[in-house]
Amino acid sequence: MVGLQGSGKSTWVGTHLAGTHTVVSKDHWPNARRREARQRRVVAELLACAARVVVDNTDASVEERAPLIAAARLAGVPVRAVWIDTPVDVCIRRNDAREGRARVPMVGLLGTRARFVPPRTEEGFDRVDVVRHSP
Repeated sequence: MVGLQGSGKSTWVGTHLAGTHTVVSKDHWPNARRREARQRRVVAELLACAARVVVDNTDASVEERAPLIAAARLAGVPVRAVWIDTPVDVCIRRNDAREGRARVPMVGLLGTRARFVPPRTEEGFDRVDVVRHSP
C-alpha cells in the first residue's frame, strides 16, 4: 500500500485484502522500538511461510519501498503496489477527524507529502494499481 496518512489505505485493505492476506503495519506496534526492523522481519518470516502479505503503511518514497520489494523478490513472489491517490486536503480532513494516537501530527502528514514519490514498475513492482479518490 502506498499513500498519505488519511488517504484510505487501511479502509481499502479491509475491504479488498484483509480476508486473503496477512496485514502488516507499523501501526500495529505503536510502542515498539525499531518498528521498521520489526516490520521487515515479520514480512520476511511471513513470506518464507508462503503467506500472502499486504504492508499497510505510507511507503512514501522509493527508499522506503525498496526493502519490501527486495523481500518479495527474495521469496520469489510477485509484488504489487496499490497507490491510494487521495488529495491532500481530503487526507487532512480525515486525519483531523481521528482521535488519540490515530491522529497524525500535521507536520508528519505534510512531511510525508513532501517526500512522496508515486510508485512505478521501474522500482521493481510487477504491477502498480492506482485507486483514485472519488467524492
